[in-house]
Amino acid sequence: MDYKYLAELLFPHVTLGPEDMEKRYPPRNLPEGAVVSRHAPSPTGYVHLGNIVQSLTSERVCHQSGGVMYLRIEDTDTKREVKGAVGALIDSLAHYKIKFDEGATADGEIGAYGPYRQRQRRDIYHVYAKHLVLQGKAYPCFCTAGELEAIREHQRAEKANLGYWGPWAVWRDRPFEDIENALKADRPWVLRFRSSGSIKNKYKFYDLIKGEIDITENEIDIVLLKSDGIPTYHFAHVVDDHLMRTTHVIRADEWIASLPVHIQLFRALGFKLPEYAHIGPIMIMDGSSKRKISKRKDPQFGLIYYKKSGYPVEAVYEYVLTILNSNFEDWRRANPDAPAEKFPFSLRKMNPAGSLFDAAKLSDISKNVVSKMTADKIYADLLEWAKEFEPPFATALSADPEYAKAIISIGRGGKKPRKDYGTWAELREYMRLFYYDTFTIVDKYPEGADKDDIKATLKRFLETYDPADEQGVWFAKIKSIASSLGYAAEMKEYKANPGAWRGSVADISMFLRVALTGKLSSPDMYAVMQILGKTRVRQRLEAMLSRLG
Repeated sequence: MDYKYLAELLFPHVTLGPEDMEKRYPPRNLPEGAVVSRHAPSPTGYVHLGNIVQSLTSERVCHQSGGVMYLRIEDTDTKREVKGAVGALIDSLAHYKIKFDEGATADGEIGAYGPYRQRQRRDIYHVYAKHLVLQGKAYPCFCTAGELEAIREHQRAEKANLGYWGPWAVWRDRPFEDIENALKADRPWVLRFRSSGSIKNKYKFYDLIKGEIDITENEIDIVLLKSDGIPTYHFAHVVDDHLMRTTHVIRADEWIASLPVHIQLFRALGFKLPEYAHIGPIMIMDGSSKRKISKRKDPQFGLIYYKKSGYPVEAVYEYVLTILNSNFEDWRRANPDAPAEKFPFSLRKMNPAGSLFDAAKLSDISKNVVSKMTADKIYADLLEWAKEFEPPFATALSADPEYAKAIISIGRGGKKPRKDYGTWAELREYMRLFYYDTFTIVDKYPEGADKDDIKATLKRFLETYDPADEQGVWFAKIKSIASSLGYAAEMKEYKANPGAWRGSVADISMFLRVALTGKLSSPDMYAVMQILGKTRVRQRLEAMLSRLG
């Protein structure tokens, strides 16, 4: 067959060759060992934890080596594309501190190796499609959907492997006259790769995360270009990663099944094969067994879950590093105040089988991260979160920033700062007691508490309350109330002979705490009173007295 004539017949508009593309996208001028990788999502509208896992893995490997990290949008499947998904994806990745050196942006793109949206690279793919036809490695296929289904039915009947291959590839060696007649009749066609592989052939391949894996050759004549001229993922991936000078392809291990095809295409096009690193799935406990985390079953899979819950960006970043590298926690203990970006990330420390999502660990990490933040930092992040998810609360925060920061400052600082909250939603609950419109009595007094003792405590505290008292003087007054009501003023006395007392100073404090905070457990009560101020304190104590009758 005259492949040159066929190539011109199929691609008369293509006047450039691979050599022109090589000049347009020359090798990058980077240090020895620098990694070039990418995050290459599809704009399907669902931004999930896997996006962070994959992009953070690539970003760390690239930037630790002095390399380049870029964002490429793989939008060849228009049926699955969701309007506005690209912007949402870019915003989400930026929110979680994933830094790209080049690629698609919300406003366009930056970088010399674009376009970074695959649908805009159509002419580039056609250059290499024509090149493969010239070499006899690709051919047009005019099969209709009905004809392809008939082939599959025959294969099922004969218990043959499904797919367009070997004797089932009916247009693979079709006479040129048939092809020319089909083109003249304006029949739709796709471009297929002429596979030289066989599933009888197997070989070893080294994956940077999985280690040595077994590969079975691809024998399917896969589609390279769809009938609208847009490439399939497989073809676009190979061309793009070569021309963008990708050294490492880091992606989910669901793509391992496609690896034989990609290796075959790289070799057929004469491209250097990049390193591959396939990330194991994120698992979750379901009863006593593990399963792959699911966007349908598990809200934790969607990034909106973390943003809406108010997990600080820094906490999510640290948590992902924890599940990705087994030695991150040891490093953090040895470097408690170092930025997470200083951690020496390694693909070799990743679990080939994947990572287990642990909500309790995420909560602990988040509380630890928040405990080290300044009140100013917390206030700024809390306000940003509240503006999006709790507008009335944002209004209250903005009305008196210093009041809000005083609340946040309770127990902050020192060697053992309090860890009452790890998310902005939890902090919002923590702060409810300080605001008129959200203060409620959440906890009831214990059933054994004497109503008359509660009322006497509140009345006597009101008689002596002075917001100017230092904490020692303030607590001495509470002890005095305890003694006057037959409660032990010292815990040692109560523990030594509990039967001799109606209770202890802890009970007296609890009587005050419920009235002032609405809860049996609260932040430091002296600090709470100092922030509430004289008017609020008196109002709440008097309100409880009225409530008790």
